[in-house]
Amino acid sequence: MIAFVLKRLSAAVAVVAFATAAFAQDFPKRPVTMIVPFAAGGTSDVIARTVAEQMGIALGQTIVIENVAGAGGSTALARASRAEPDGYTIAIGNAGTNAATYTIYPKLPFTPDSFVPIAMVAKTFGIIAVRKDFPAKDLKEFIAYAKANPGKINLGHAGVGSSNYLICKSFVTAAGIDATLVGYRGAAPALTDAIGGQIDGVCDAAASVSQSVNEKLVRGLVVGSNVRLATLPDLPTSAEAGLPEFEAQGWNGLFAPKGTPLAVIARLNAAARTAVETDAVKKRFAELSTVAPDDSEHAPELLQQLVTRDVEKYRKMLADAAKQ
Repeated sequence: MIAFVLKRLSAAVAVVAFATAAFAQDFPKRPVTMIVPFAAGGTSDVIARTVAEQMGIALGQTIVIENVAGAGGSTALARASRAEPDGYTIAIGNAGTNAATYTIYPKLPFTPDSFVPIAMVAKTFGIIAVRKDFPAKDLKEFIAYAKANPGKINLGHAGVGSSNYLICKSFVTAAGIDATLVGYRGAAPALTDAIGGQIDGVCDAAASVSQSVNEKLVRGLVVGSNVRLATLPDLPTSAEAGLPEFEAQGWNGLFAPKGTPLAVIARLNAAARTAVETDAVKKRFAELSTVAPDDSEHAPELLQQLVTRDVEKYRKMLADAAKQ
């Protein structure tokens, strides 16, 4: 009897495995939705649209962008975690949405285990920029002004838990200043208010703020990297500006709901890898001061390692964030 049951079980497992493989081979048969956790126009949105277009070509199906803003990206991740795990709903995330958020919002309806990594698709660099008429002309003057006016400077970001929020936290901590951090439903609205003078400045990624800096709509103070950016050759690095403690190098990656077949993940990973290696993506990324992963950084396991590392990193950095 036991032998009969085991035989039936083995047959059932074989059928499921065959069906999964067949499904993955035919995947996708219809458009795929990529959820972006922020408003249109921000860093994650620009990167998502750039990558999605080329991934769609590789998959032979359109990838539809769905912007779901709110709660520093956790609204979108909650929606993604509830999606059918069939590969037709994926999400783009970063260290804010997929790592820091678990400290900032401790009662989320999802956990890191609610997602499976697909691939890292971009590496980004954080910038601090201020309104064009701000009295300080460089970082040294800005820090001096902030210390002379504690709590009076306000810096916009894409919402508590976003990567831009982490740039802000890292910056004010490194600079030792007291500034008011103002959350928006995305990076684009924050930048719009900085351009309009409604706030003093923004913590943003080069991908979304570099054009405004070059057009002198806002004034860049510093980039949190160890090398200058080709698109912003006059913007000093943190070390050059006298604040080497400020580091703001981030990542963007694609995720699927837990339970998505490994064969489908492999198909999406291959499409993402193909996309970031195209001339179109490389050209657009270069314009945005964004870097595509190299050959050793495409594997889903690498993205999982980044999530695990950053969950712990921001748990320590943001121990008091949930109380704010």
